[in-house]
Amino acid sequence: MGRIRQAIQVHGRDCWTLFDSGARNSYIVPEVAALVPTSKVDRPFRSRLGGSVKESKETAHLDALVEGHRISFHAMVIDDIGNDDDGTPIEILMGALAMQQWGIRLIPAEEKLDLTHYPEEFLEF
Repeated sequence: MGRIRQAIQVHGRDCWTLFDSGARNSYIVPEVAALVPTSKVDRPFRSRLGGSVKESKETAHLDALVEGHRISFHAMVIDDIGNDDDGTPIEILMGALAMQQWGIRLIPAEEKLDLTHYPEEFLEF
């Protein structure tokens, strides 16, 4: 499992993002959710994150730029993701499912992303 931190752009706004291969799902805070389309859920989702249980009553669809590459993914809205190791508030936690969909791999030793597997086009069977 690895973690990389960097900003991605959502509707022209830089959002501090934790790319976390140890998390299955993606999460955003309400400030980011205000920038994108959201939907209420019938029943709240609960996730154990950062040592506590977080509840999401809303989901969101994000279109974003990661190092100039367009991506689109689904995330759960939670009140607080937490701070990174330097104390910076995390606004987006991108989980393994979204990273896999967009060919994003982590290079923890260099603290950077590998986007060499980013799909320029989709081949559907």
